[in-house]
Amino acid sequence: MQENDPRIHHVLSFVRRAGRLDDRLKRAWQRYAPDFLLDINAGPGSLDVKPGFVFDRAFVDRTWGNENPLVIEIGTGQGENVVAAAQSRPETNFLAVEVYDPGVAHTMLRAGKLGLSNLRVAQINAPELFEAAQAGVADEVWTFFPDPWPKMKHHKRRIVQPALAANVHRALGERGVWRLATDIEDYALHVHEVMDGRDDFANIGSLTVSLPTEHVGKGTADKAESMPHADFKESERYEGRILTNFEKKGLDAGRVIHDFTYQAR
Repeated sequence: MQENDPRIHHVLSFVRRAGRLDDRLKRAWQRYAPDFLLDINAGPGSLDVKPGFVFDRAFVDRTWGNENPLVIEIGTGQGENVVAAAQSRPETNFLAVEVYDPGVAHTMLRAGKLGLSNLRVAQINAPELFEAAQAGVADEVWTFFPDPWPKMKHHKRRIVQPALAANVHRALGERGVWRLATDIEDYALHVHEVMDGRDDFANIGSLTVSLPTEHVGKGTADKAESMPHADFKESERYEGRILTNFEKKGLDAGRVIHDFTYQAR
């Protein structure tokens, strides 16, 4: 599928913008892209996958050169978390999925400095990648601190949607897990609404968290406290996620981190 196909309307979870690279990141791109960046895009500047691309275990085994389990992180930002995970777990393959040039460059630079061989980067629209995913290609999927799209009219742009959930489920192996985290209370409610009623995932969290049962948007978040609340199941903080600068800023601002673990069934 092409972005300019008049028959298709994509509701994107990001805004296309030119991410300017400084000289250091330009050099990193040139040096490390051949080692880390997957050639699966439909064309220059496209965030669609190549027509006919199949994301299966055979592709993973060829690309990484082994049969190790695969963890996919959707939205890696500057690559802090996925690079740290790849360094600490050399027996696991990692795929960093990111759309913005600076994030891709930073991730490759971090991985290149450490000489990691178990990490690859895909500069691709994540829902399109998972549309091409075959059964059992991944063991875990991570989505940590996705763009909250705080305005009510933009909630439809949030990356966690029923269609993506169905494709993530197909991609996961038996008892594979989708780990998510957000520091936005309204996004936590959104995750529960999308995921908790599904019969193909089990919420295996052990914490009880009280959340408003109605949504708020940018400028109305202060009304959430007075709204009716209900209890939801969430998870302890995932120990495999390092404390990134982004998460630390959220904590410093007094926001509560919500962790989720959904197991495929």
